[in-house]
Amino acid sequence: MNPRVYNVLFLCTGNSARSIMAEAILNQIGAGRFRGYSAGSHPAGAVNPRTLELLERNRFRIEGLRSKNWDEFAAPDAPVMDFVLTVCDKAAGEVCPVWPGQPMSAHWGVADPAEVGGSEVQQQKAFTDAFMTLRTRVGLLVNLPIDKLDRLSLQSELNSIARQTA
Repeated sequence: MNPRVYNVLFLCTGNSARSIMAEAILNQIGAGRFRGYSAGSHPAGAVNPRTLELLERNRFRIEGLRSKNWDEFAAPDAPVMDFVLTVCDKAAGEVCPVWPGQPMSAHWGVADPAEVGGSEVQQQKAFTDAFMTLRTRVGLLVNLPIDKLDRLSLQSELNSIARQTA
C-alpha cells in the first residue's frame, strides 16, 4: 500500500526567501510523505540569491524553485492542498484565494531576512536565522502522527509549531 502524501503550500508576499526555504526543506526532509509548494500574493519574480546560496550550502536541492503567484494553486487543475501555512505577517493578513479541498491552515510567521540591512554578516545571519526556524518547524511537521490526530488536535499542533524557533 502506498502511504498518503500530504501537500503543503507555504505562502509569503514575495515568494523569494522564507516560503522558498520552507518548500525546499519540506521536499527534502519530508520526501515520500510530504510534497511542498510555495507561492506569494505579490511574487518578486525571482528567488533571492541569498536563499539559493543558503539552501545549496546546507545541501538542499534548489532545482525547480521559482517565485510564483498563489493564484496558480487556486486554479481547478492545481494540486489539492492538505495544509496552507503562511510564513510572513503580510501574507497572513491578506485575503487568500479559496483553496480547493479545504486545507488546514496556520500562521508560522518568520521575520523577513530580505528586509535586514547592515553588514554582510548581519544579512547572512538574518537568512540563517529564518532558515533554522523554518527547518525546526518543518521538522516538527513531518514528525506529527497526522493520520492518528483528529482535525482539532492537528490544528492545535500546527498552531503550536508556529511558536517554535531554532
